[in-house]
Amino acid sequence: MRVLTSDASGSPASRPTGSTAPRHAAPPRPELPEAPELPERPELPATATPSALTPGDAARRTALIRMKRLALALLGLSALIFTVSFALQEQYPWLQYVRAAAEGAMVGAIADWFAVTALFRYPLGLRIPHTNIIASRKNEIGASLGEFVETNFLSESVVRGKLESVGISRRLGAWLETPSNAERLSDELAVAGQGVLSLLGDENIQNLIESLAREHLVRPEWGPSLGRVGERLVDSGQQHAAVDLLLDKADGWLREHPEAFGRAVSRRLPSWVPGFVDKLVDDKAYREVLGFVASARAEPQHPVREAIDRYLQELMHDLQHEQAMIARVESLKLELLDSARLREFAGETWESVKASLGEALADPASPLRAGIRSTIVDVGGRLAADPVLGARVDRWLADSASHLVQTYRHEIAGVITETVERWDAAETAAKIELQVGRDLQFIRINGTVVGALAGLTIFTVAHLVAALL
Repeated sequence: MRVLTSDASGSPASRPTGSTAPRHAAPPRPELPEAPELPERPELPATATPSALTPGDAARRTALIRMKRLALALLGLSALIFTVSFALQEQYPWLQYVRAAAEGAMVGAIADWFAVTALFRYPLGLRIPHTNIIASRKNEIGASLGEFVETNFLSESVVRGKLESVGISRRLGAWLETPSNAERLSDELAVAGQGVLSLLGDENIQNLIESLAREHLVRPEWGPSLGRVGERLVDSGQQHAAVDLLLDKADGWLREHPEAFGRAVSRRLPSWVPGFVDKLVDDKAYREVLGFVASARAEPQHPVREAIDRYLQELMHDLQHEQAMIARVESLKLELLDSARLREFAGETWESVKASLGEALADPASPLRAGIRSTIVDVGGRLAADPVLGARVDRWLADSASHLVQTYRHEIAGVITETVERWDAAETAAKIELQVGRDLQFIRINGTVVGALAGLTIFTVAHLVAALL
């Protein structure tokens, strides 16, 4: 009769029994497997020294080392239990069950150590096929990860559903209407605006202003445009205020400078006219002109006012329809806006605008900054309080994001693939091990426990079968 036992691998084996072989005779002692020398630290590249790790990576590295030591300690404990039970099982037969459990625990621990280690490096430095999987298949893993993200995350339904459920407009509105947030955003916009001003080339902006001026000021005919605008102003009586102002100024000047008016009249009289006659003429002319101006100021229908209205109406008509007048205006325009003057105008305009904008953006108390802040708060309040506007904004954001995802999903996912391809293989394995290595060490611990249970079960079943045969 032969009794089944388990060999070092945990599989059943037979040994002789009966009169020639005592039931509890000690079987030949197998060589104890030596616990493999496991690396205590993840193989980080030279640049990823502990001092260069982020606080999160440093904490994960410490946890990984602790779990590795725990798994290794369980393997060592299993080997110690196996040694003691194997040596004493002849004296204490029940220790055979302990030996079988310890034997299975060692097998499970070593097998799972091999499986976990093979993911990140060559076990014991041996280039066994299908080991060092992450480093050797880094590019394939990156491509698979990019495809996974593209298929499962960068789909229109996922992106649209997430955006519609978040309620971006409501949250954004609540954030923007908070004064401190509006202040912060306005500060960032001011810094960005100053950066844009510094990046803009003065020569290019001047060329742009000059080209716009030529397109919208020099090229169009001024006469017809001025005539149409002036005609509308005259028809609406807008010139009356200007005439009132001129008459007021004329009346004021005459009353303040009668001597100057008298001298102007006297110089036009013949030199042989006696002096007292000059005085009489000056006084008479002064009174007549002063009365004429006063009556023109007082009477809305004064002939001089009507004459001015007729003149302006004729002038506006000629500006639109008389080619001679149009040509005269064009000649004046070209003299006013010749190339040198236009270039100078463009440069001065840009310098003035640039300096004003720079000062306003740099000053937190400037009207521009205050206007930006109030606009941000107002927009935030409207987004938070107006559901119709919020729904429109949410729909626009969802449509825009869906279009971007549909159009560029492959390029976005390609960033993952290309980034992984650029990584160093050893560094990639070390980074991934830092992220998931601690959890993988539970596989080794579970393998030790499951191996012990499997070894004990197999040995027990083997003895039961042998007892029944």
